[in-house]
Amino acid sequence: MHSSDPVPVLVKRLPGNDDLPLPAYATTGAAGMDVVAAENVDLAPGARHAVATGLAVAIPAGFEIQVRPRSGLALKHGVTVPNTPGTIDSDYRGELKVILINLGAETFSVRRGDRVAQLVLAPVTRATWLEAETLDETTRGEGGFGSTGGLAALPS
Repeated sequence: MHSSDPVPVLVKRLPGNDDLPLPAYATTGAAGMDVVAAENVDLAPGARHAVATGLAVAIPAGFEIQVRPRSGLALKHGVTVPNTPGTIDSDYRGELKVILINLGAETFSVRRGDRVAQLVLAPVTRATWLEAETLDETTRGEGGFGSTGGLAALPS
C-alpha cells in the first residue's frame, strides 16, 4: 500500500451525535484529522478531563490512532493532551475520548463542536524480545538524559 492511499476506518456515531462532523483533515497536507468535542466542559487550571467525541471506531489490525494536541490550544491557552501521543488500539470499540489538561492560568471552556485534538492513523510494528547477555557497543554507550549536550550545543 502506498503511503498516500487512504486506509478505510469504520466509524460509528454514538446516539445523539448526528449533528457533529466526523474527524477531517483541515488541509490536503495535514497529517492529523481534527476531532471535535461532544460535550461541554470547563477545565480549571491544572484540571484534566476525558472529553467525549461521540464516536467509536474500528481501526484495522496493524494500525493505531494517535491522539495529539492541537498546537493553537497548547500555545494560546496551555491546553494539551497529557499522554501525547495517546494511543487508540485496533481492538478498542468504546467511545473515543480525548484526555485534555489545562496547564494555563485561567479556566478553559470546551464547547460541543469545538476542535479539541488531532487524530493520526499510524502503522504499528510489533516487537519480539531477544534476551541477551551483552549488547553491542556504541559511541554514546550508557549516556542518558542530557548526555549529548544542552541547548548551547544545538546548532543555530
